[in-house]
Amino acid sequence: MINADAIISSARRTIAMESEAVAALAAGINQDFVRACELLLHVEGRVIVTGMGKSGHIGNKIAATFASTGTPAFFVHPGEASHGDMGMITPRDAVIALSNSGTTPEVVTLLPLLKRMGVRLISMTGKPQSTLAREADVHLNVGVETEACPLDLAPTSSTTAALVMGDALAIALLESRGFTAEDFAFSHPGGALGRKLLLKVDDVMASGEQIPMVPPTATLADALMEITAKGLGMTTIVEDGQLLGIFTDGDLRRTLETRPDINQIQIKELMSPGGKTVLQGHLAAEAMLIMEQNRISSLVVVDPQEQVRGVVHLLALLNAGIA
Repeated sequence: MINADAIISSARRTIAMESEAVAALAAGINQDFVRACELLLHVEGRVIVTGMGKSGHIGNKIAATFASTGTPAFFVHPGEASHGDMGMITPRDAVIALSNSGTTPEVVTLLPLLKRMGVRLISMTGKPQSTLAREADVHLNVGVETEACPLDLAPTSSTTAALVMGDALAIALLESRGFTAEDFAFSHPGGALGRKLLLKVDDVMASGEQIPMVPPTATLADALMEITAKGLGMTTIVEDGQLLGIFTDGDLRRTLETRPDINQIQIKELMSPGGKTVLQGHLAAEAMLIMEQNRISSLVVVDPQEQVRGVVHLLALLNAGIA
């Protein structure tokens, strides 16, 4: 029968050991890390990541992270590189080679070829005196005191440390390039992520004749007809293009409890002055955030001169996949 306490203890010990290994990396971030970033920022070609075994799996993920955050990159298997795939690497590229020991034969075999081509090399190893570390233009130490594996054999803490170092490089490069959310979206155009990052309020707002709008002198009856006709559960109160306030169906229910003369009372006496707005051209995701924070279902879209240009409704955002 399984020992639940032992299983939980093992999991917690593994997580603690890997957390300690990652925390120890911070102390080792120094000018070598800066040099690695400078090298990668000035690469004219692509960043090639290579590694064997578990290091290869980590390298594959690092290359994917680079590629999606503004640093063109791909992974080359070192075994395949020795059998034709070296043709994927050019003198304009830079190589990041991962090997915990720094002596992995398939990786070390590539060193003379890379040197002959003049390719710049960054190594990530746990052994600063290893062949790979010595031959690299820049070495990043990702060594750990011990693996989380109780036998200290299976790559666990060491692969986690290498992965985190790769992420640190990718994010440092992202920030140095001034990589934006919109840039990120172009690398992720599919699914909800692309929609959230690329869709603007202009794409989903009601505009032109669709905007519920009445002047401040309109009666409550006029406002009610406008709310009903436009179907957004509210109307804007506008004068000379400027937003004076809003009146919602919720306001209407509360107002009717006082039994006003709907054909006489003017909407300017009942409206909520001002109203929440979002600038034209801003992301739809930003409009969603404003709605969530203020617990509202409609948002007025204005231009930089604060002229009303549209109304975006919660349902339009949900239908567009912004959630």
